Amino acid sequence: MSLFRKIFGSKSEKSEEELKSHERGKYMPEIKLPVDERFTINFKANGGKFLYCENLDEIYSSLNNILQENNWNDSKVLIYDSNLKDRFKDFDLIISNYSQEATYFICTCENLIADDGSLLISSNQIAEKKLKELPDHFIVFATTSQIVESISEGLRGIKSKNTKKIPTNITTIKHFKSLEEKDFLSYGSSSKNLYLLLLEDL
Repeated sequence: MSLFRKIFGSKSEKSEEELKSHERGKYMPEIKLPVDERFTINFKANGGKFLYCENLDEIYSSLNNILQENNWNDSKVLIYDSNLKDRFKDFDLIISNYSQEATYFICTCENLIADDGSLLISSNQIAEKKLKELPDHFIVFATTSQIVESISEGLRGIKSKNTKKIPTNITTIKHFKSLEEKDFLSYGSSSKNLYLLLLEDL
């Protein structure tokens, strides 16, 4: 067997998928990845920290690791959601009612957007606060069933879930890099150091 064939492999050894993709031609539409894979790739490309958890025990373990890694055990946290306060009550979190006092913010989100790896949030999570008024560090608790294709799909979901009163202050968080790492594309946006605790619920 030739040296090149050993290094690069023979054409017959190439996967059928690879050959099929070449046979499709350059004008054929690209094969779309599943929404969860697309979200993960785009979210990481935006600078987010992704922690996939199969159950609540893994969520608690991951949260504990985040707090230890950042030395936040004695720091104040901002939590608006009473369900999250109850869910994480065993952590003895030092909860503050004032965003300027808090080091980090724990919240949920409306949806996870696969197309651009952003998080769709509303007044249900951040009240009437602007993103820049909230702490620089976010820990977001979400589930895999919240992943949708696009922002428009997420907005339709918000409308259908809240028929009586549609939440206000709807926005997306897309830039998850530290303030020093901001580039001209993210100018004017509020970058957050963001951890996503993603619970499998499908």
